[in-house]
Amino acid sequence: MVDPVTVEVIRSSSSYIAEEMGIVLRNAAYSPNIRDRMDHSCAILLEDGEMIAQAEHIPVHLGSMAVGVKNTIDYLQRSSIELEEGDIIVLNDPYIAGTHLNDVTMVKPLFHRGEVFGYVANKAHHVDIGGMVPGSISGSAKELIQEGLVLPPLKIVRRGQLDISVLNLILSNVRVPRYTRGDLKAQIAALNVGERRLRELIDKYGLETVIEAWNRTIDYTANYLREKLKEVPPGLYSAEDYMEADDRLLAIRVRVQLSRESIRVDFTETDEQVDIPINAVYGVTVAATSYAIKAALDPDLPMNYGFFKVVRIETREGTLVHPKKPAPVAAGNVETSQRIAETVLKALSEPLKGRIPAASHGSMNNVMVGGIHEGRSWAFYETIGGGMGGRPGKDGVDGVHTHMTNTMNTPIEVIERECPVLFVEYSLRDDSGGPGQFRGGLGITRAFKILSDRAVLSIATERVKLRPWGLEGGLEGKSGFHYVERNGERIVLGAKATMELMKGDVVYINTPGGGGYGDPKLRDPSLVKEDLLDGKISGETARKVYGLTI
Repeated sequence: MVDPVTVEVIRSSSSYIAEEMGIVLRNAAYSPNIRDRMDHSCAILLEDGEMIAQAEHIPVHLGSMAVGVKNTIDYLQRSSIELEEGDIIVLNDPYIAGTHLNDVTMVKPLFHRGEVFGYVANKAHHVDIGGMVPGSISGSAKELIQEGLVLPPLKIVRRGQLDISVLNLILSNVRVPRYTRGDLKAQIAALNVGERRLRELIDKYGLETVIEAWNRTIDYTANYLREKLKEVPPGLYSAEDYMEADDRLLAIRVRVQLSRESIRVDFTETDEQVDIPINAVYGVTVAATSYAIKAALDPDLPMNYGFFKVVRIETREGTLVHPKKPAPVAAGNVETSQRIAETVLKALSEPLKGRIPAASHGSMNNVMVGGIHEGRSWAFYETIGGGMGGRPGKDGVDGVHTHMTNTMNTPIEVIERECPVLFVEYSLRDDSGGPGQFRGGLGITRAFKILSDRAVLSIATERVKLRPWGLEGGLEGKSGFHYVERNGERIVLGAKATMELMKGDVVYINTPGGGGYGDPKLRDPSLVKEDLLDGKISGETARKVYGLTI
C-alpha cells in the first residue's frame, strides 16, 4: 500500500509533466495559433486509455482526450497494428479523435520491460488542414471530406524515426506547410519530453508504485465528486438552448439527474444532425458536459477518469451531439461545444441557485482568412473573446474567452508580421453587456484590412440572431454583428459565412456581450455611474434601464 504522501507527490508530478509537455509544445511551435494563442493540450493516460493527469489547457481538447485515445487503441487493435517502443501515432479523424480535423492528435505508448503501461498524448489546432477554405472551417461544408485531410491513426514515428512519407502526405494537403511541419515536430518533441519525465518518475518510485498511485488518484476523484453531490438537492433538472443554422434554430435539450451517488446527463431529445458543420461528435459532447459539471460543482475537483465513474453521459446517435459519419463537424467542436456547456449550466442553475452565471457570449467567434500573397500561401485562424455572463456577486468579465476555449489573445503585431492584414480597431462594445444587478461583460469589436489582392474569409460564430440569456432577473446581452466594409458599402455577414475579399476590404467582427445577473434595479448606483464614466454603458441605458438620474 502506497502511503498518502507518496500518492500526492506522484499525482502532482504527473500533472506537472503534462504542463511541461505543453510548455515544450508551445515553445517549439511555428504557427501563431499554437505558439502565441496556446491552442493545444496535453495529457497522460493509462494503458486502456483512462486519463490520469492533464495540464490546464483547452477544455474541449482535454475532455475529449480519453475518448480519442480509447478509440485509437480500439482502431489499432481492429486493424492489427502493433505498437513498438518509440512509435508515435498521428490522427485527426473526428469520429475517432473526438474533436474536428484541425485538431491533430498524437499518441505515444509508454513501455516498461516490453509492455505498454500507458500513453502520453497531445492535441493541437493546426491553422489549416486543407479543405474548401483557408483555415479549413467552412460554414457551407456538407460532408466531412470537404473540411480537410482526414487522417486515421497512422505511425508518423516508427521506433524513434520520423516517417517522412507520412509527414509529406500531410504537408502536401495543407496551405501553409511551414507552419504544419514545425507544429507537428513540436508535438513530437512534447511527447518525447513527457515520456522522458515519466521514466524518471518510474526510476525513482518504481512502476508498481506509480500505477498504484495513479489508480488511488482516480478513486479519490470519484469519492471527492460523490461527497460534493451530497451538498446538491437530488432531482431531475432540464434545459434547452439553440444553435443558429441558416434560417433554422436547432435545439440542444438536456436532462440532468442528480442523486447522492451519481449524475446522469441525457441528451437523447436533442435535434437531429444536419448537413452543415455544427454537429458535435461524441467526444465534444463529453468534453463540454464534464467541463460544465466540474465548473459548477467544484472547479478544484481533480480531473481524471474517476470523474466518469460518477458521471454518465447519454446521447442518441444521429443527433446534433452525436452525429453519424460523414456529417461535417468543424464548427461543432468550437461552437456547439459552447452551447452544450451552457445548456448544462442552465439546467444546474436551479439546484445550484446562486452559483451559476448568466450566459456568456456563447461563441468562440472563429475567424479564418487566407489566400496567395506574393507567390506564397498564407492563412491565419483566431478566436475572439466576448462578454462573460454576470455572476452572483460580480459583474461578468469584459472581452474574454469563456467556457470551452482557454486560448490567449493573438497579438496584433504577430498577425501583421505573418499575414498581409492591417488591424484598424480593437475595442470593447459599449452597451453590449446584459443589464443586471451584476452586469454582463462587454463584447469586442475587432477589425482588420486586407492588404493582399485577394483573400477568402470564413467565419463561424453564434448568437447573431439570439442573445445571451440573463439569469435571476438579469437581461439579455447584445447579440453579435459581423460585416465587411467595401468602398463605403457594408456587406452584412451571417453567423456562418464565407466570402472572397479584395484589397482594401475591412472585416468587422462584433462579438456578443454576456447576459446580466439579477434585477437591474438592484444595481449599486455608484457602479452604474462608474460604467457610464468608463463608456461601458450609454446615458440612455443608465436612465431607462437602471433609473439613474443624470
